[in-house]
Amino acid sequence: MAKNPELILASSSRYRRELLDRLGLPYTAEASDIDETSPEGETPVAACKRLAVEKAKFIAARHPGAVVIGSDQVADLGGKRLGKPHTRDRAIAQLLEMQGRTTVFYTALAVIDAKGTVRSALSATRVKMRPLSRETIEAYVDREEPFDCAGSAKIEKLGVALMERVDSDDPTSLVGLPLITLTTLLSQSGIEVLPGLCR
Repeated sequence: MAKNPELILASSSRYRRELLDRLGLPYTAEASDIDETSPEGETPVAACKRLAVEKAKFIAARHPGAVVIGSDQVADLGGKRLGKPHTRDRAIAQLLEMQGRTTVFYTALAVIDAKGTVRSALSATRVKMRPLSRETIEAYVDREEPFDCAGSAKIEKLGVALMERVDSDDPTSLVGLPLITLTTLLSQSGIEVLPGLCR
């Protein structure tokens, strides 16, 4: 296998690091210090795609010649963007609003290769939440403390019990880094995950 270029994940998220670890590639992780505020009128999907690219570009500018992965996720509930709750009360409020309804989690990917070419993709996961009582939601939030998770429900842990149905083209997308799409973008960007993959 030829030596791959330096690979950098433009994120401090432990969830994204755990996912990228599955590919067995050497990489470093570095957080992007960008303003994630959305301008008025920007849709959740547009924000997600823009932020993934901006995160990757911020780190790529610091590391010329490296391949950089940027990613962003938003939860879209009927056109309303649900971000990370950060507090118990906000997590409970989000889950109460989502109960019995379908939320679309959009995860955007951007990979910048060693020459500066940007490749991007968007993955959508539709999550139908069970009808839940406030007591159930509070018990979940107190056990899991999902304050750093958009939409307040972690499918990789107890949050799966809140979900009635999940529809996605990539089982890792909802966690924050769609690996099926990522392997393709990495191959196109000069990172060989496995010999002959994605050719």
